[in-house]
Amino acid sequence: MQNPTPARKRGRPAKAAENAPHPYHHGSLPDALLNAAETVLRRDGLRGLTLRAIAREAGVSHTAPQHHFGDTSGVLAELAASGHRRLAQSMRARAAGVEPGAERGRATAHGYIDFAVANPDLFRLMSRNELLDTDRPSLVEARRMSAAGLADVFDSAPDIAPGSQSAFGAMSPDQAVAMASAWAHVHGLASLLIDNRLAALAAAPGAFSTPRELVDAVIDAM
Repeated sequence: MQNPTPARKRGRPAKAAENAPHPYHHGSLPDALLNAAETVLRRDGLRGLTLRAIAREAGVSHTAPQHHFGDTSGVLAELAASGHRRLAQSMRARAAGVEPGAERGRATAHGYIDFAVANPDLFRLMSRNELLDTDRPSLVEARRMSAAGLADVFDSAPDIAPGSQSAFGAMSPDQAVAMASAWAHVHGLASLLIDNRLAALAAAPGAFSTPRELVDAVIDAM
């Protein structure tokens, strides 16, 4: 007489189940994916920021980022858009309550530096047009917001027509020159600071305690 078929042993789940993403508990998946993308950017740098790395960090299927944002340039564009909105907020926060004019311009510039220092990797990404879907509506609108904030540096807001695809809108030649000058000045200071290019200059005998102190002094002299 044949032995009865042995009962199937209860073992560990299949390997595929072991490797499945953790259950998703976030309220908004796109927001969670962007938060995960920024975490990966801070930790692993731009080279480590892949769709799979973002999905892994968020604990979701590896197809989720592509489903919501398309390709990598779409994710990076949304991340850059978030950065521009926060940059605009940082400039507004510094300039709040300050009368229009030179003092407000300096306060706005300090807000620009504040954001760059707090978010160096994101700040760098925001200028990497070759990596971004620059026509993405959310990025175009966010760049308008930060451009409008930056206009306070030279106290001349650009005239942006409804539906315009330009972040800067219509400007006179004089406005364009003033905007380029202000942007180059402040952005250059921010880049030099976060790339640690000012340490030796700030440390010169009788100079400044920190590179940030040097940058603040340059802005205050504007």
